[in-house]
Amino acid sequence: MAGSTPGSAIASPVVTDPDAAAPGATGAGTPGRGPGAAAGLGKPVASVSPWKEAWRRFKRHRLAYWSLWVLGLMVLAVLLGPLVYKVGINDVDFKARLAGPSATHPMGTDDLGRDLLARMLYGGRISLAVGMAAMLMAMTVGVVVGALAGISRGWLDAALMWVTDLFLSLPQLPVLLLLIFLFREPLKQMFGLEVGIFILIVAVIGGFRWMPVARLVRAQFFSLREKEFVEAARALGASTARQVARHILPNSLGPVIVAATIDVAAAIIAESTLSFLGLGFPPDIPTWGRILYDARDYMDLALHWALFPGLAVFVAVLTINFIGDGLRDALDPRRVL
Repeated sequence: MAGSTPGSAIASPVVTDPDAAAPGATGAGTPGRGPGAAAGLGKPVASVSPWKEAWRRFKRHRLAYWSLWVLGLMVLAVLLGPLVYKVGINDVDFKARLAGPSATHPMGTDDLGRDLLARMLYGGRISLAVGMAAMLMAMTVGVVVGALAGISRGWLDAALMWVTDLFLSLPQLPVLLLLIFLFREPLKQMFGLEVGIFILIVAVIGGFRWMPVARLVRAQFFSLREKEFVEAARALGASTARQVARHILPNSLGPVIVAATIDVAAAIIAESTLSFLGLGFPPDIPTWGRILYDARDYMDLALHWALFPGLAVFVAVLTINFIGDGLRDALDPRRVL
């Protein structure tokens, strides 16, 4: 512009795209590029949901991420394996008693000549199902008791914590053995052999795993019910049930999910212990613990018989614990990953 002053040359242009005028922009008119966009001059950055952010943080925990894959493959194997490896769990091969791993029997056989791979695949279903069912029972009871104690004050809180402390003071293994001895036969007659034993083991294991969850949820409720967002909901007239369902309980789920993963591992170990003591499922219904129990007298003759179920329990419990460790880091906003 001829005859214009330097001041008018600066004031005359009108910039409509802040990114095009940002210093160091990589392309004129390209939104979201250059320091201008980073400084908040461009289009706003799309918000990331808390669950997506938790998944991103979880993936950065390498042990937890690969443990999730390993556990997923184990679950897939026990679910689909019997459909591919069609060998009966009680089929007897008299010529291959206590045989080691081979092409015919990839994990060897037991003292009767039964294929260990078929029994491992079938038993994995039961062991993992017991772990999941006992965990769900413990989480349900623990969350309900902890929420009632955490949101209430006075005698109800004191009574619920008294019951929790009472259960915590009981010696778990002797009480489990006593309950199984008392209710084993009635449940077998009522529901059948396999279903009755399954219900009994899930009930006795889950019935002694809810107390730590209840105390954890109660502590979370005590902390969260005094937060500003809960007080705002209370001031707007939200009922107690709405405060719990919409505000307090969702913000308490992080520690509960971590505790759930630990409970699955503890339930698998408890089922294996009961089966190893001969108080779990009968011999013709294999679980990993039952296979270990049957192999106890043949450690020097057929080490493979105890090796594979012991390794399966070890890997399952280890991966679940690593997953719980990763979830703890992913769901804790105070940790930097």
